[in-house]
Amino acid sequence: MTAEGPPPHVWLVPTPVGNLGDITLRAVEVLRGADAVACEDTRRTGALLSHLGISRPLVRLDAHTMHRAPAVLEQYPRLAYVTDAGTPGISDPGAELVRAAVDLGTGVEVLPGATAFVPALVLSGLPGARFTFEGFLPRSGRERKERLAAIAARPETTVLYESPHRLADTLADLAGACGSERQASVTRELSKRFEETARGTLADLSARFSGEVRGEIVVVVAGRPAGEALPGESEAPDPAALARAWAEEGRSVRDIRDLLMARGVRKNDAYALALRVKQPA
Repeated sequence: MTAEGPPPHVWLVPTPVGNLGDITLRAVEVLRGADAVACEDTRRTGALLSHLGISRPLVRLDAHTMHRAPAVLEQYPRLAYVTDAGTPGISDPGAELVRAAVDLGTGVEVLPGATAFVPALVLSGLPGARFTFEGFLPRSGRERKERLAAIAARPETTVLYESPHRLADTLADLAGACGSERQASVTRELSKRFEETARGTLADLSARFSGEVRGEIVVVVAGRPAGEALPGESEAPDPAALARAWAEEGRSVRDIRDLLMARGVRKNDAYALALRVKQPA
């Protein structure tokens, strides 16, 4: 009779966003004890493991290879997963691995640790009791315009990620959607030697970061003050008129509800209004 090994398990392990000293003792323990370490970039993760004195098999699982997750989990039932930096599952393929593990009945555990948007939110000095995390904005098109409009309209603080070469365009687009005087901050190079947080209006930040920028970027945008009109508006838009317009575009009840909520309408009121405008005449 053969003794069974430990049950299959996946650990999502946060790794430092900059300073390697931010790795936790528990993260090191899990990385050492795993059958293998899956990651987005084997060279980058290999360098981290070498720094920590850990030698484990490395398996690439990124956005292009995540379809291999079931086979990897079968080969390495005790799997640690890391991304290039920060907590897996936030704006990276980690969420897909979690779904694959759950579908297979594999236990999943997420370790607390480094992430970029929480320090940037606190450093911004803007209200953080309620906020929306946007991740990366779409690069162009209708979806980008809609997301910018939602950021402009919502009353709570918004946090988003951006790449260095798109930062200037995004700040300009945010200023156009929210108004140039909306307060915001830009944090880059978190926990590294040249960490910087710049605070001011979107106009100020757009001018400051119009040239070449380096590092990972987190942008934090203040919520819309009560009663403030957005660019091109003489007054705050009527929710009923917006709902009717979206219904005429063929939007679903759920889409209309979510768009209304992004503009500060309470969930129950938004849902009732979305249902009313979608009812056949």
